[in-house]
Amino acid sequence: MIELTDVCKSYDGGATHAVDNVSLAIEQGELIGLIGESGCGKTTTLKMINRLEEPSSGTIRVNGEDVRDRDPVELRRGIGYVFQGVGLFPHYTVAQNVAAVPELLNWSAPDIRERVDEVLDIVGLAPDQYRDRRPSELSGGQQQRVGVARALAARPSLILMDEPFGALDPITRAELQEEFLRIHRALNLTAIMVTHDMSEALLMADRIAVMKDGKILQFDTPHVLLNHPAHEFVQQMIALPKQRADSIEALMDGHAP
Repeated sequence: MIELTDVCKSYDGGATHAVDNVSLAIEQGELIGLIGESGCGKTTTLKMINRLEEPSSGTIRVNGEDVRDRDPVELRRGIGYVFQGVGLFPHYTVAQNVAAVPELLNWSAPDIRERVDEVLDIVGLAPDQYRDRRPSELSGGQQQRVGVARALAARPSLILMDEPFGALDPITRAELQEEFLRIHRALNLTAIMVTHDMSEALLMADRIAVMKDGKILQFDTPHVLLNHPAHEFVQQMIALPKQRADSIEALMDGHAP
């Protein structure tokens, strides 16, 4: 589905690299977490997939096709994008926000209306109740749901997410994490999620790429990362979530952690 081969990104002619020789192979239907400290290159890696950033070298293929062979605008219209802060058009209604990409793709008005109602249902927003509201009339969690609906509207098989739940309160965040996992499984989406929260990555991702200084230190399942960290930094990243998991498990077993 997605293949990054020796991908680099430099902003100073190669003196330093924001992304340094990254290679990833992602299968259809996987949810992949990109995690690391601020400035480690995870968001830049995400943006190179839909050409919001251009790689300095290396190759990125989506469904076997080099993304550089695609018109970047056309490429982006076929890839869903969800990010922290949502970025809804404030003067548009919910329906108009969700319909933005299908309209750019010249869908018919009846098809657009049907799809808007369909994806609002998918994300748990009753169309009759929310279709004509403005973003300012919605809670933060509702706005984020509209952002997910907008990303799904044109039926993409690939969704890119940049800290999609980071600005939400813990309860709303947990609800939307669970809701997105349901949507991801139901639609067999391929998703790549940037996060700085290892607990979130361990909870949601099928595999996790841990990045530092533009490089991938380890790319493995949550189980392997928890039990066989391959780098001291990876061990530090998973230490607190593992302590929490052990504490929860001990409490469930009726023992003090």
